[in-house]
Amino acid sequence: MSKINVYQQNDAKCILQSTGNKTEISHILKNVGVRYEQWKSIANLPIPVTQEAVLATYKNDIDKFTESEGYQSVDTISLSEDHPNKESLRNKFLAEHTHAEDEVRFFVKGEGLFSLHIEDKVYEVLCTQGDLISVPKNTRHWFDMGSKPNFTAIRLFNNPDGWVAQHTGSDISNQFSRLA
Repeated sequence: MSKINVYQQNDAKCILQSTGNKTEISHILKNVGVRYEQWKSIANLPIPVTQEAVLATYKNDIDKFTESEGYQSVDTISLSEDHPNKESLRNKFLAEHTHAEDEVRFFVKGEGLFSLHIEDKVYEVLCTQGDLISVPKNTRHWFDMGSKPNFTAIRLFNNPDGWVAQHTGSDISNQFSRLA
């Protein structure tokens, strides 16, 4: 179930706002410039789930989104708990960082926890199947796929080179939640 918890940046124990209502999640995030929406989830993807099958299945949604937002490339990422580099991949994005372009993800299956550090608050957004989130460029954030990742997500880019993480050096992410 998708969920958002909002905290003061210096108090990870005191939740200011919390909801699992997707309309409310969208409204909270829209107020801080973050796009959050749902696409119709299609559960009958072929097994194994290939990038080609995912992109073909969601072609109409992808085309509408890229036309309206100007994204130039799209791919998928899939990670499972038996991935040999799961721990290093997880650790790569647990520290607070920014990107020179938007970070757009649509969760085809599974879940991931985006934590957005905007002004003096932290917005923890648990994204699940059917959720699309667009973290604006230069927004401080971190991402946790969990110790047993199991997700497939569509990624949209203007320039994949602009998606390189620029770490802030802050240890704020160590104070907040992790996925099990």
